[in-house]
Amino acid sequence: MNTSKTIVILGAGESGASAARLAQREGFAVFVSDAGPGNPRFLEELRAAGIEVETNGHTAARILEASEVVKSPGIPDTAPLIVQLRAKGIPVISEIEFAARYAPPGTKIIGITGSNGKTTTTMLTHHLLAAAGVKSIAGGNLGDSFARLLLDHPTPEVYVLELSSFQLDGIEAFRPGVGAVLNITPDHLDRYEYTLEKYADSKLRIAMSQGPDDVLYVLADSTTIAPALRRRNPKSQVHTIDAADVREASIVVDGHEFTLGTGQLRGRHNGLNALFAARMALRMGVSAPDIQLALDSFIPAPHRMEVIPTTDGRTWINDSKATNVDAAYFALEAMTGPTVWIAGGTDKGNDYDVLLPLVEGKIHTLICMGLDNSKLLAAFRGVIPTILECSGAAAAVVFAGAHALPGHTVLLSPCCASFDLFKNYVDRGDQFRTAVKNLHA
Repeated sequence: MNTSKTIVILGAGESGASAARLAQREGFAVFVSDAGPGNPRFLEELRAAGIEVETNGHTAARILEASEVVKSPGIPDTAPLIVQLRAKGIPVISEIEFAARYAPPGTKIIGITGSNGKTTTTMLTHHLLAAAGVKSIAGGNLGDSFARLLLDHPTPEVYVLELSSFQLDGIEAFRPGVGAVLNITPDHLDRYEYTLEKYADSKLRIAMSQGPDDVLYVLADSTTIAPALRRRNPKSQVHTIDAADVREASIVVDGHEFTLGTGQLRGRHNGLNALFAARMALRMGVSAPDIQLALDSFIPAPHRMEVIPTTDGRTWINDSKATNVDAAYFALEAMTGPTVWIAGGTDKGNDYDVLLPLVEGKIHTLICMGLDNSKLLAAFRGVIPTILECSGAAAAVVFAGAHALPGHTVLLSPCCASFDLFKNYVDRGDQFRTAVKNLHA
């Protein structure tokens, strides 16, 4: 055992527990430290593996003796302990960086980042590959961490990884053979000194170690993405994705037209997601006919323009993952008829003006679901004919049911974080779905 090198893991969640087990497998001495109580599932996993773990605080003296530290993406670089570690010259990396060192030789990595659409594009890319017989698996910021995939699924041909900016902040040599930056819009700016430029720079770190045989797909965006391309390795190939290739109900990729109307992908934003996924699948050798078949059979992830089956003649859509203005913009843009819109939650400094042209003449009722709805009320009073307030998913669904007629759509696309009333966006979406089903029980 290589006990001469000690790996300290900060955070005992999914990525931390998996990184700890991977480090143990590779022969390192491992110590896990969590400032909070830790997740019981992962604590049990660590203890079953015989890995030492502390909770409810950090033993700084011990951590500062580490050879290398793997930190949870939730810990900012400005945390005092991280500052101390770096001042002492101790490397602090992300689980993605650590795991990549132990990827089996010959496997390919597809890395996907962006402000919106990461999960759908990651799932769709994996689906296009798997449906064509390519042995692949998806994870990263989605589901299982990269380290866990390496432990439990060590022999796929392709790892398809969703990557957040927080994960990319901690990479040094991570090198995806195929990378994608879907879009960059204001989000998480509190981690980046409230500057979009620093946030964009974080996203483009995905390509900083790519080589001449690697490719980066980016949305054609001269304002934000193009300047941040300085962060990539200049030897890598950059291919732009043009939003103009998204048509009414199809996309055009390298001369191939793929129909979206026969599947469950709704809205222009999902057309863009499909554009990226199809482009990456073609690069990995999947044929155009196989891509079309897979697009037809793809089922989007919950809480992302998820249609809830009902028999009342109305369309109920759970888009709880829309936690910022840009995500809600795409959802509203996808609405084609009279709509009841449910929005609200913890405001993240939102500017709703960009949504005004989308709601006029289309949204006849706004249901504000939050503890403080003042900004929504100020933005849309006099623009949307009917505005109601409530403080729960069940009440919102009852209000929506009373105002949506057959043929209308009820859209939950909150535009805000969920933490005022719910555990997270998943809890919000689950409560909404349950309430819709109860309404029709």
